[in-house]
Amino acid sequence: MFRMRVEQLGDGRPRVAVVAAIHGDEPCGVRAMERLLEDPPAVDRPVKFVVANERALDRGVRYVDEDLNRAFPGDPDADTHEGRLAAELVAEIRDCTVLSLHSTRSYAEPFALVDRVGDLARSVCPFLSVSVLVETGEQSHGRLIASPDVLEVECGLQGSDRAADNGVELIRGFLRATDVVGEDPAVTPRSTTDEVVVYRLGPPVPKAAADEYEVFAANFEEVAAGEAFAAADDRPVVAEESFYPVLLSADGYEDVFGYRAERVGVLDG
Repeated sequence: MFRMRVEQLGDGRPRVAVVAAIHGDEPCGVRAMERLLEDPPAVDRPVKFVVANERALDRGVRYVDEDLNRAFPGDPDADTHEGRLAAELVAEIRDCTVLSLHSTRSYAEPFALVDRVGDLARSVCPFLSVSVLVETGEQSHGRLIASPDVLEVECGLQGSDRAADNGVELIRGFLRATDVVGEDPAVTPRSTTDEVVVYRLGPPVPKAAADEYEVFAANFEEVAAGEAFAAADDRPVVAEESFYPVLLSADGYEDVFGYRAERVGVLDG
């Protein structure tokens, strides 16, 4: 039975890990990981690569019993596959600095997410091809990102070749940032003049029951108070106050359009 696949580069106990397939319908991370491992870099310290929900990946579905990224920290005796898997994954990556690879239906460019902006974001983001960092805060409950040692990246649009390409670049940057590899010609550290804009995630934007949904707003571009930013069966959804949309799409989630966020500044050194 499919459970979880783990591969390692280097000798010894890894303190760095890359995780893919938290969601089985987001194959970009696995594709990126496998491409990197086909021609592995020389490593200065060990690193593990984890394909988390192989059962869901094999079926091409987001999850089998429940959303794995709402099931953490999990329980070895849980009634659901993902509940047990969450506990197993937490044990596998304990004491590791972790990069978790995802993809979206809402935004083509890669961006990073952390529970709270701190040393991890400041040390890793300069080596990643991202210009946006989202602080998830209160919205982290049940997600792997709730750990202060986990940085998540959205690689691009779900199922796209570009997301897999971005994934390779993001993994390489992460391995350079965590000193797993030395100088890497494929990684160009961000210039000090290149800003990473920080947004703080707020509550989700609910969807009313409807047969069809539309989204008019662009992610990370401000929606003004009174502006119609989406529609449910031609009924406009109007912003009561201004906000920045994050992960906003017509079909990315079953019961919400995405999330409200506020822009809080830029990532400091």
